[in-house]
Amino acid sequence: MKKTVVLVVLFILPIVAYLFFASGINNFGKLPVLTENISDITEVDDTYTLQDKITILGFLGSDLENKKGIAFNLNQKIYKRFYEFNDFQFVMVVPNGSESKVEELKSELGNLADVVKWNFAYGEKEQIQRFFEGLKTDLTLDDNLATPYVFIIDKDKNLRGRTNDIDEGTKYGFKATSVADLNNKMEDDVKIILAEYRLALKKNNAERKNQ
Repeated sequence: MKKTVVLVVLFILPIVAYLFFASGINNFGKLPVLTENISDITEVDDTYTLQDKITILGFLGSDLENKKGIAFNLNQKIYKRFYEFNDFQFVMVVPNGSESKVEELKSELGNLADVVKWNFAYGEKEQIQRFFEGLKTDLTLDDNLATPYVFIIDKDKNLRGRTNDIDEGTKYGFKATSVADLNNKMEDDVKIILAEYRLALKKNNAERKNQ
């Protein structure tokens, strides 16, 4: 018995501790809400809504030719892994007049994946700027109304992120020009929020059966 206890202390507990810390604290709870009840994208373009959707929100701006790298990174690292989940969508905000550039980009993305949930919302400069400011982040849009960062919005239109990120402290968005940020952080956080809703759905279904 003594030998068993010693073996557990020396070998098993360190492994368990390592797995706990290596997985990251975000994997053991809900993804924090950073901004509650942001404006709906309908205030920019009423073709789409954020309500009751899990949304990856981005601002590609007017210089789409130089934002293709961002789109391809997101497509390969995030979109292709999760787009088949119910109520999951991408919404990329671009200025009015970008329609032909968007169609070209969607055509190129379509060679790599089904782009059915790649949505593009069009708006005027003032609308886009006001909508972005409503996220209440520490980030800004450039002169082309673009940012390399993308954001996770939940079904209640809350901005989700990290409050204790090892690199940034409060992390509002994920840098789509960084494959490491998408692979090591954003993918995990999207998994967490999807798991939240799956668990909530199972709980609701169980409660209905017990009624």
